[in-house]
Amino acid sequence: MHLWLDNLSYNNRLRHLPPEHKLGFALVGLAIALIAHPPVQIAITFWMSVWVVGYARIPVKVYGQMLGLAIGFWVTSVPALIISGVAVSARAAIQADALSGLTVGSYYFYLSEQGFVQAGLIFFRTISTVTCLYFVLFTTPFTELLQVLGRLGCPVVLTELLLLMYRFIFILLSTARELWIAQQSRNGYCTRQRWIYSLSLLVSQLLQKTLEHYRQFVLSTAARGFNGEFRVWSSQNYQPNQRYALEASLGCLILIIGNFLF
Repeated sequence: MHLWLDNLSYNNRLRHLPPEHKLGFALVGLAIALIAHPPVQIAITFWMSVWVVGYARIPVKVYGQMLGLAIGFWVTSVPALIISGVAVSARAAIQADALSGLTVGSYYFYLSEQGFVQAGLIFFRTISTVTCLYFVLFTTPFTELLQVLGRLGCPVVLTELLLLMYRFIFILLSTARELWIAQQSRNGYCTRQRWIYSLSLLVSQLLQKTLEHYRQFVLSTAARGFNGEFRVWSSQNYQPNQRYALEASLGCLILIIGNFLF
């Protein structure tokens, strides 16, 4: 996953813009999305999508898959929001909120109208904030983000932890995928019993291989004279674009004004 993600972040059409500008733009959009009303959040979603797909030229399929991933996490939270339960004796108190329900023993479970409203509000907020984060993810390499955080005074320990997490998360996913393919090619998931055994074997091997990757990483950094601080270097020459800066500033201003109107 990290290969195509890094490839997109290094080769998009907005690569030449200063990372400080892109990060600041995304943070302003994120702040507006957190406090805005649903109509403004919808506008932020479409506007950021235009920047990612239209200006940065990120493939629509890849962007759609990433949005689908965020929506999938939202879907998992919907049942907890729309399904509520009370004692049968308190059923009269929630009649105005209950759309339909079912009595199970001494409890009454029902679909909450307020829960549907909350699920909708969370959806619009989720999708608008995620598009702001995806803008940074697709247009700015992670090492450049760490450089910006360092210039802003972020502690070195925190930036190094972020760098290591970014590296090892994808190593973990890549190792898990390789193990799963190897088991799948040997009919490791053909039956339910075999599926449980293969999954337990995958987890145990994943832990062993991850520890081995970590040991190799420690040895390689020590062999290169690691002194306790990671240093990243970028040869990219940034070129601020007045048109993009003006469009971003006007867009944020319109969104703020629109939030007061709606």
